[in-house]
Amino acid sequence: MKRRIGVYPGTFDPITNGHTDIIRRALHVVDKLVIGVARNDGKGPLFSTDERVEIVRGEVEHLENGDVARIEVRPFDILLMSFAESVGASVIIRGLRAVSDFEYEFQMAGMNARLNPSIETMFLMASDRFQFISSRFVKEIGALGGDISHFVSPRVTARVLDRFAGARSRTRRQA
Repeated sequence: MKRRIGVYPGTFDPITNGHTDIIRRALHVVDKLVIGVARNDGKGPLFSTDERVEIVRGEVEHLENGDVARIEVRPFDILLMSFAESVGASVIIRGLRAVSDFEYEFQMAGMNARLNPSIETMFLMASDRFQFISSRFVKEIGALGGDISHFVSPRVTARVLDRFAGARSRTRRQA
């Protein structure tokens, strides 16, 4: 029987508890999960691609039940379908938080199906307690000195706060 490989793509800037929830749940439907960390410089990421890959790998290492052996974290800067093909994926995992996500994701799934109809897109709804979390809000709250510990792991909290503390100290030196 062929192993089912899934790709879970995203910028993960930073990875949130919602992302981790989708990762855990995706492992119920695939034999191997490749987390694709998209370069996507156009979004103005807080962390570089290499830093985001490192952070995601750190979070994956803390998963229970030996699931870490079934996960690979890789950066990519090519078309998602090309990346999925390159890792032998048969499914793309996408998380949905709210109805507002659906229209965009539905259009993307349709385009991807045209590019390669043999790769399915599977949507996983975010668990109730994570539906409102987004990386963008985590960054905004963190930048303003708010408590982000409910939305990201302690490891990610420390990285985000360190990044903003460094930015504030550079700004003070320049002033």
